[in-house]
Amino acid sequence: MKHMVITIGCDYGAGGPQIGKMLADALSFDYYDRDLVDEVVDRIGVDKYLVEKADKEKSVHYSIDTSLGPRYANLTNRVIAAQFDVIHEMAEKSSCVIIGRSSDYILKDRDDVLKIFIYAPEEVRVKSIIEQQHLSYEKAQEVVTYNDQQNHARHKYITGTYRGDRKNRHILIDSSLLGWEKTAQYLLMLVELVQEKG
Repeated sequence: MKHMVITIGCDYGAGGPQIGKMLADALSFDYYDRDLVDEVVDRIGVDKYLVEKADKEKSVHYSIDTSLGPRYANLTNRVIAAQFDVIHEMAEKSSCVIIGRSSDYILKDRDDVLKIFIYAPEEVRVKSIIEQQHLSYEKAQEVVTYNDQQNHARHKYITGTYRGDRKNRHILIDSSLLGWEKTAQYLLMLVELVQEKG
């Protein structure tokens, strides 16, 4: 199988990470999701909580001690720059599945990337979050709305485009149509066809 990178953008609660993991396991590809945050923490030496906050918000500031006293910088921009480097290195190192982090945009100049976006109706996503996180309906709805807003704002900040824009993806798929497992099977067939095409 030739070298391939699969990027999966997804609506919160639509099963993107789970489907991506199934796909990576079936293909014996490396899988990157939260590992990206850990790698960035290691590289820039900032508390993980702050990196996770900066990974979601557009303007998280932190202090740097200098000889002239503390100075403040936008950690969000530093985290984004580090993620650009890490994602390029991961894509170069081996065939892999990368979840989110605007990786489709970051790797836009490569010709070995399959760009997928997974979505689902809000009602389905809310039910998924209720099952996964054992929340009330109202709280799950709040969590979905909050994460949608954060993810959309971050993606727009980095790329200037909207998440799920068909112009930036090879395929968009509603995971509620087939369910997560069968969606992964369908995408596996797509990967095999792309590989055959060469």
